[in-house]
Amino acid sequence: MSKTKDKLNTFIAAHPTLCEFARFIIVGGLATVVDMFVMGVVLYAFDPSLYPAFYNVWYGGLSPSTAATVVGTCCGFLSGLIINYVLSVLFVFINKGKSKSVFGFAVFAGLSAIGLGIHTGGMYIGYTLLGINEWIVKIFLTVVVLIYNYISKRLVLFIPARNANAQNSDGTQDSGDTQDASEAQNQEQGEKL
Repeated sequence: MSKTKDKLNTFIAAHPTLCEFARFIIVGGLATVVDMFVMGVVLYAFDPSLYPAFYNVWYGGLSPSTAATVVGTCCGFLSGLIINYVLSVLFVFINKGKSKSVFGFAVFAGLSAIGLGIHTGGMYIGYTLLGINEWIVKIFLTVVVLIYNYISKRLVLFIPARNANAQNSDGTQDSGDTQDASEAQNQEQGEKL
């Protein structure tokens, strides 16, 4: 058992970005389940007569209105956003950057709003204009937005803390992010124990 744990720890240490992306997919999967459940509730709430039973929202019901699919998509996406933010800060990204602040949440929400635009616009195009089943469109767009979300949040918000001893371009000592750097160092020491 110890040998397996050592191999796993070695793999994790050798491939931090891959492990981070795997955690992102796990969190994204959970957020997607919440997203799709909330969308189903909204579809059902708009017109329960379309579905013989609640579970038929996902399979076997009639076609919902465009308004129901767009509102359901927005409500589901926003519910998933909250789950995704909390778990991204706590579990996914090792480098927290400025994410644990009001500014960080605003940036996270702004990047997610772009994802919501992609998702909602894609839902309108795929379902309303092209006539593709709402769940096929939803699944395709979920994958597209998942990739967008990881790349945008990794590059904009969850960036590695600058070295606490780094100097600014004018030669002065950089005092920013020293707390983030010490947090990361403490976390690394805790993982080694």
